[in-house]
Amino acid sequence: MDQVLSGMIAMGFAVAGVFFLRFWRDSRDRLFAMFALSFLVMAGSRVAVALSDQPAAGPVHYWVRLVAFSLILVAVLDKNRPRRAAPPPA
Repeated sequence: MDQVLSGMIAMGFAVAGVFFLRFWRDSRDRLFAMFALSFLVMAGSRVAVALSDQPAAGPVHYWVRLVAFSLILVAVLDKNRPRRAAPPPA
């Protein structure tokens, strides 16, 4: 039963990753690219949990989640960073 739930969660993360990847393709905004990468990393982590015999509470899985959520944090901070004004044309 745990493998089925991990698979469903992985599918949800993968769908969210593909969803953000589609928006990145249309807008080329780094926010969407980082969100897509983050969700695809979490999907891969859940697939690894479903295929392994070890419990999902191992320290490696926490590091993967930390990386994924750090990507989201960096994406939000990057999006809200003030931009420098372009120099006036000569």
